[in-house]
Amino acid sequence: MLDIERMVINMTGAQALIKVLEQNKTTTIFGYPGAANGPIYDELSKSTIKHILTRQEQGAAHAASGYARVTGKVGVCMATSGPGATNLITGIATAYMDSIPIVAITGQVSTQEIGRDVFQEVDITGATAPFCKHNYLVKDANKLVKIVNEAFYIASTGRPGPVLIDIPIDIQQKEISFLQDFKPDIRGYKPTYEGHGLQIKKIIKAIQHAQRPVICAGGGVIASNASQELLAIAEKVGIPIVTTLMGISAFPATHTLYLGMIGSHGVYAANKAVANADLLIVMGARAGDRATAQADKFARQAQIVHIDIDPAEIGKNLGANIPIVGDVKTILTQMLKHITISYKQEWTDNVVRWKQENAKKDSAKKDAPYVSPQYVLNVLSQLTKGEAIVTTEVGQNQIWAANNYKPTVPGYFLTSGGLGTMGYGLPAAIGAKLGAPDKEVITISGDGSFQMNMQELATIKQWGADVKILLFNNARLGMVRELQKMRFKSNYYATTLDGNPDFVKIAAAYDIPAEKVVQNAAVEETLKRALAYNGSYLIEFSIDPEESTL
Repeated sequence: MLDIERMVINMTGAQALIKVLEQNKTTTIFGYPGAANGPIYDELSKSTIKHILTRQEQGAAHAASGYARVTGKVGVCMATSGPGATNLITGIATAYMDSIPIVAITGQVSTQEIGRDVFQEVDITGATAPFCKHNYLVKDANKLVKIVNEAFYIASTGRPGPVLIDIPIDIQQKEISFLQDFKPDIRGYKPTYEGHGLQIKKIIKAIQHAQRPVICAGGGVIASNASQELLAIAEKVGIPIVTTLMGISAFPATHTLYLGMIGSHGVYAANKAVANADLLIVMGARAGDRATAQADKFARQAQIVHIDIDPAEIGKNLGANIPIVGDVKTILTQMLKHITISYKQEWTDNVVRWKQENAKKDSAKKDAPYVSPQYVLNVLSQLTKGEAIVTTEVGQNQIWAANNYKPTVPGYFLTSGGLGTMGYGLPAAIGAKLGAPDKEVITISGDGSFQMNMQELATIKQWGADVKILLFNNARLGMVRELQKMRFKSNYYATTLDGNPDFVKIAAAYDIPAEKVVQNAAVEETLKRALAYNGSYLIEFSIDPEESTL
């Protein structure tokens, strides 16, 4: 039997929801009100929880994601029924693909009206079931508290992910006896944290016998807070580190052993090291197609070790010679107790040489008619020392940032990896800033993706979120155009953004200072000016439409 502390108070479902949110240490909610969640908002106004009104529900979900990623807490977002709920879908799917813990709360029409196609009714639990870790339609008000506690537990344990709670308006209004369960006990849900001892021994033996080992760190390393353990093992044995897109910042980008991101948009040294490895240890990564390309040709010379807390990921995309289920931090801690120094000096020297030989030289011409995005990001790395929280949109801006900005703090590179969601970066930066107000927060945008959610500039203004916005403007959907150039014989179609606004004037409309930079000579001083400014700042950089990510 569980030790359950019980406390009975009569209150409405809406009051109970707010109380249990507070008890789950929720201090910030991102959302948008409506008729079907009116009772919740009425009670929320009386609580200690800060509500951040975004300008669209998708922005609320992305902001909750950014908040969760920098705080380590569950991010919470809220919307009304119908279109409010459906606007959350992209953000929920984004969090699901990238294993981000959020709880999404939606209002719903009355229980007796469900299924009758009444005003603003939508089956949001049915719609989100494929990309939620779990979801609930609350049909019994007396189960509401238990459901909310379970939702937070599910979202934050095991492999993190989004959970949705759909609450009909009559459930919000019904009076219940508040019965609090502090310890959710969910049958069949028992995440494995500790790695199997025999598999640990196999991994250590494989490392000791390998001559060309490589570690591939994914987002799971960051999610489990395992960066220090990863650094300790890498330095003890001399194992080069590569990352997936989601794994960027799991290992200091300035470290000698760090080779960069792998995959179709990765860097030469990282991909060459994997291709020549005789042992590849994949940690907390899905081994998705952007990272591996053709899985049957990926790391063909290597024995594969795959560490993941989600057993469904092991063997799904990449065969594993030594599979091990568990939390990355726990497993690395187990390994450190037994692993001996077996430094692979010759291999380490080789991969470091590849990295140095293929490092792109800074050839940005000061008087060129366009700005080099690579140069911008290299200067930004120097000015921030890699210690800023950086979010990105999706497109060329994301790849330029991934391969040129050098984060040195774990978890401070926030991007949409699995779903590739344009419009993620700006609202995620807002959530990150509100979660870590004392940190510098910078969002890297393209002109196409920025316009997906640029209405959130109003959220920045209303809530005083100090976010620096670096906008790369090539008047194109750059990544799609690049694809059309490579695969469709430069048949450019529907990728020219001729209707772009004057972004400096757009920022001014929100009282955000802004500048436009057209030459590399002005990059450093403009960045210094923006970073020194106490408040949000937008810099628009004119980029050559022919600039590639390759």
